[in-house]
Amino acid sequence: MDRTALVTGASSGIGRSTAAALVARGYRVLGTSRDPAALKPEQRADGVEYLALDLTDDASIESLAPELAGVDVLVNNAGESQSGPIEELPGEALRRLFQINVFGPVRLTQLVLPGMRERGRGRVVMVGSMLASFPLAYRSAYVASKAAIKGFSNGARHELSPFGVWLTTVEPGSIATGISERRTEYSAGNSPYRDDLATMLAALNRNERDGITAERVAATIVSAIEAPRPKARYAVGSNAPLVFGLRRLLPGGLVEKIMHRKYGLSR
Repeated sequence: MDRTALVTGASSGIGRSTAAALVARGYRVLGTSRDPAALKPEQRADGVEYLALDLTDDASIESLAPELAGVDVLVNNAGESQSGPIEELPGEALRRLFQINVFGPVRLTQLVLPGMRERGRGRVVMVGSMLASFPLAYRSAYVASKAAIKGFSNGARHELSPFGVWLTTVEPGSIATGISERRTEYSAGNSPYRDDLATMLAALNRNERDGITAERVAATIVSAIEAPRPKARYAVGSNAPLVFGLRRLLPGGLVEKIMHRKYGLSR
């Protein structure tokens, strides 16, 4: 197989598992990390060529343009998780989150598309979250960023499909990747939301500990990449077929109540 894939955030979790799965499928795989030289052996997937990428730095993103010109598959996986009451989210934290989760991936996509279009083939996968479809209190910024990246993918999807280039979104549910240890959390010391926030975070951490493996998400990403006509969305984990089916059948307000009660939020 003469195909090159670039996977962002390829030193841990879904990114590392996806990079390894693509190597096993015969792809040449480029994986990104903020500092490849500092990666420990266990953070590297065998057969992956690591490149430096800092999604908060526009110059770092633009520096990948030469490599992206020859890429057939782009997996926009790298991202940041954030929690906190909307009233107390710092502006700078919001700007950072959207730079990492939205603006950076969109710019990488813009850089990769001309080469894909000219070759008449290509796949771009946005790694989103089921929370974009099932919003959760105290996760509004993260929900909004994942909804935004899905919106870009859905909106631009049929701009590129006539050229053999397909955009799709993979929405994982709860995943056991240790992301709860890296999540940024914002709240005031005397926050009136303190108790509800703590309840939600405890449930969120518990769900993530009991979640699906990164390898299962990677398998879904590979399926999306290799489908002749990828679907707009692939959801995996957290009983995705059941919960999306219920969302179609039940009133929106009831789905919202079920979602919040799952996280211990009664109001």
